[in-house]
Amino acid sequence: MRGMSANAVFLDFATVSHDGDVDPAPLLAQLPELQLHATTGADEVIPRIADAEVVFINKVRLDAGRLRAAPRLRLVCAAATGTDNIDLETARSMNIAVCNIRSYCTDSVVQHVFSLILALTQHLDGYQRLLRDGAWRGSPQFCLLDYPIRELAGKVLGIVGHGELGGGVATVARAFGMHVMLAERPGRDPRADRHRLHDLLGRVDILSLHCPLTEQTDKLISADELAQMKPGALLINTARGGLVDAAALADALRAGRLGGAGIDVLEQEPPVDGNPLLDEQIPNLIVTPHIAWAAVEARRRAVAEMAANVAAWQAGEPRNRVV
Repeated sequence: MRGMSANAVFLDFATVSHDGDVDPAPLLAQLPELQLHATTGADEVIPRIADAEVVFINKVRLDAGRLRAAPRLRLVCAAATGTDNIDLETARSMNIAVCNIRSYCTDSVVQHVFSLILALTQHLDGYQRLLRDGAWRGSPQFCLLDYPIRELAGKVLGIVGHGELGGGVATVARAFGMHVMLAERPGRDPRADRHRLHDLLGRVDILSLHCPLTEQTDKLISADELAQMKPGALLINTARGGLVDAAALADALRAGRLGGAGIDVLEQEPPVDGNPLLDEQIPNLIVTPHIAWAAVEARRRAVAEMAANVAAWQAGEPRNRVV
């Protein structure tokens, strides 16, 4: 059933479309009366969802109080795989269907992970800084060797979270000639092809995080774990900011305990209250504003996937159902 008449609202459409680069037409084809809001402030959520039957969100939080303030709500569509911003138990108790989207940004995330790894390994920032300072112009030889560059071939990449994204990273790592080690995820049953995290930390040259944020994974990488990593190792986090103790990572980088870190996510986003990793004086650190997933192709797939979820829900078929 297409073109269903329903009161529907997208609370933060600007998180998937910037200056019109993503067309909402697939969503409008399913829900012609859909209201698109670029952003929604905390005090605007309840008024905007009070009469809604379908709500689309990316990172707006739908806690128990907000869900209970929307008695007509029947479907929540997340523009993401993670649903930690939705109170799933309350949704279940209210018979509200919740759908996420999957496998829509794998190429984008993998590309970003290796952008961070390569930028850190090649010391691109350091060499650009030397160039700006005139070091190459004044060099007695044809090249600069101030920062040691390491080849990825033969290095060990550890992955925590070997799902869609972690699996994609593993595939590209092997193409670079890297050895891949998979870590057990806290809260999961042991598996023969997984290593205990604390057994793996001292063996990897790069550790990349791709697991969800849960009670078991909160501050998964803290001072103790960082101390067990090799001097010179890299930490990459494109998953959730809460997986890493930001203050401990900042201290480890300042002390030269790690070779570097590439961080795309922080515990609070946007970081209006600051974050230890936003200190520009921290060496060998790249922080990006949660953009690993955000290639325009991935954002267009996200909209198409949400539209497909709505179509399935309208037809009474489960698709990407979390609740």
